[in-house]
Amino acid sequence: MARPAEKASLDQWYVIDIAAEIPAEAKPNRLLGRDLVVCRDAAGTVIVREKLEGGALGEPLPTRDRYGFIWTTLGTPERELFDIPEADEPDRRHVVCGAVAVRASGLRIVENFLDMAHFPFVHTDILGAEPHTEVRHYTTEIRRDVDEVWATNCEFFQPQAALSASGGIMTQYMYRVAAPFQTLLYKTCPAAANRWDVICLFVQPLEHDRCRAHPVMFIIDDESTLTSMVHFQQLIFLQDRIILENQRPRLLPLEPRAEIPTRADISSVAYRRWLKEKGVTFGTAERAA
Repeated sequence: MARPAEKASLDQWYVIDIAAEIPAEAKPNRLLGRDLVVCRDAAGTVIVREKLEGGALGEPLPTRDRYGFIWTTLGTPERELFDIPEADEPDRRHVVCGAVAVRASGLRIVENFLDMAHFPFVHTDILGAEPHTEVRHYTTEIRRDVDEVWATNCEFFQPQAALSASGGIMTQYMYRVAAPFQTLLYKTCPAAANRWDVICLFVQPLEHDRCRAHPVMFIIDDESTLTSMVHFQQLIFLQDRIILENQRPRLLPLEPRAEIPTRADISSVAYRRWLKEKGVTFGTAERAA
């Protein structure tokens, strides 16, 4: 029997679906190894309940409608959903990129999102290309005031940094892990040199080794069609999925000697240390103490 989710994972907010796609009739969903039922009431309000043994439904769970998604929790989060100020800027395109099922730990997905070293080999001639394979020194920190992991001063040469980009550029990056299963990327905006494009990956852990990834972008791009932007982002993530589903072990090891990091992996090292400090074990090879 799979070990149940521990308190640290339960006490988080998670995306369960695109808000606009939740129908009135009851629809099954899943989170952290538990079955959910999602529907809209007569007033159009989204109601999320856990399906208990014997088919009974529990009391409505807390929900939030934010960033184009419905969020819920199976525990008691210590704080409200994290803020993304760029999401409220009126001149940005809000691009919801669908959901991608992945047979891998949700924590592996977040860690892959933080990794620049794979760009030339997995996203060849898009996010990277040989011989530009060096990951230059960057800064990683656990920001205690907001309880987030950040990587700053990141840069990497990219043949096509965004759909709107023409020609290769040295792309600037900032990475932000706002919650154990939720991560954001701020990157050079080809259309506005003094601003950042924001790409988010909201991970919904279904089981320890199976999840749904929900990409969404808040970007400045007045030229590209919505369809082409979604296809571009899905292409990138589907390339990642091949790697993620072939990683072994499927669960993320937190034992320091289990996988040997390189200098390019300092964000991963900080992320794993942060997870251990928080006591997160869902999706890891570790058991709660």
